[in-house]
Amino acid sequence: MSIPNLITLGRVILVPVVFWLLLTGELQPAFLAFVIAGISDAVDGFLAKRFGWETELGAYLDPLADKLLIVCIFIALGVTARLPSWLVILVVSRDVLIIIAVVLSWLLDRPTPMKPLAISKINTLVQIVLAGTVLADEAFLLNLNGPVQLLILLTAATTIASLAVYLRVWLHHMTYSESTDPKA
Repeated sequence: MSIPNLITLGRVILVPVVFWLLLTGELQPAFLAFVIAGISDAVDGFLAKRFGWETELGAYLDPLADKLLIVCIFIALGVTARLPSWLVILVVSRDVLIIIAVVLSWLLDRPTPMKPLAISKINTLVQIVLAGTVLADEAFLLNLNGPVQLLILLTAATTIASLAVYLRVWLHHMTYSESTDPKA
């Protein structure tokens, strides 16, 4: 077990803590835990790359920890009416559909390569910025209604775009056969 993987596991452990803090209205501690999770994500990635501590486990665990954190925060923010339900459903549905596609490709013996796409990275960044902005706004009464509304629309747009690109890539992967490969 490498140090970056241990840091990532710590982030996974933070997920139910952040979720509980949000549901109980402890917004400042929730924001602090969210910031710690973000810092841990940067630190584990830096350490893995800098010292060559990248592992196959980490390649799966790190994005899983990120998605788990984002999904739980979005659900908690939706349940507490801090984000619109339609956006929470969109964000969670995207992740569920991608997971279903990956599992289905495994079941059909056509495993999908686990490579994050550029639009997915943008989408994740926008989701994190939205969650952090809403948490900061609610925790410290910053009155960021305009920026939050803009981030909600941007999150919806990048979530839809990301899902569309993933589905296109997945469908191409699932329908591609060596017999139709012009290089073969």
